[in-house]
Amino acid sequence: MRVTTKRKKLVRDVKREALARMEAVARTEEDFNAVVAQWDHLDENRERKERAHEIGRREEMYYIGYRDGAVVPLPIQHPYWRELMRGDFISYIYDNAEEIWQVLADWQIGSLVKSLTAKQKEVLFLSVVRLCTSAQIACYQDKTDRAIRKLLAAALEYIRSYLAERIRWRIKEDLPVTKEKRDFLDWYEKQKAALDSGDGE
Repeated sequence: MRVTTKRKKLVRDVKREALARMEAVARTEEDFNAVVAQWDHLDENRERKERAHEIGRREEMYYIGYRDGAVVPLPIQHPYWRELMRGDFISYIYDNAEEIWQVLADWQIGSLVKSLTAKQKEVLFLSVVRLCTSAQIACYQDKTDRAIRKLLAAALEYIRSYLAERIRWRIKEDLPVTKEKRDFLDWYEKQKAALDSGDGE
């Protein structure tokens, strides 16, 4: 086992050194394309290994029905139960409106969700995580559909506006910004421009 581990480490070191040499001697466009192709190959291998350890979740699996105020137990094949049986309690512990921000991948969005009011958190949780419609949430909370839509719109606008502001600041300070966030900022600014032009009319 130890010999095999050392051999694998030696192979990784040799490949890493070969790639470093390719980068150092690259001069032509073909050379740089070869370097990029090698990096793409390494990324594909890494993503394939990561996918092998992920638990697949279909969209409908996030829905848990409410029945007389109680949560309907999930089937044994559901990812939640599979995680619980192997001792992974993170998704289960934070699966509620007040704590869901702790498991969000983006810390900036997580901090914004955390700062929402309790009512906004609950509506956002039921809408985004439980995939409930505004009519279903209104029935559950004994409110009107319009009130729920207004509350959800306010929560989303709060998150989007502050997130856009933070992205602009990072771009201004020449800090790293993901393509996903740049695309979001472009979309948000177009939406705001359309709304402003509509108000002006």
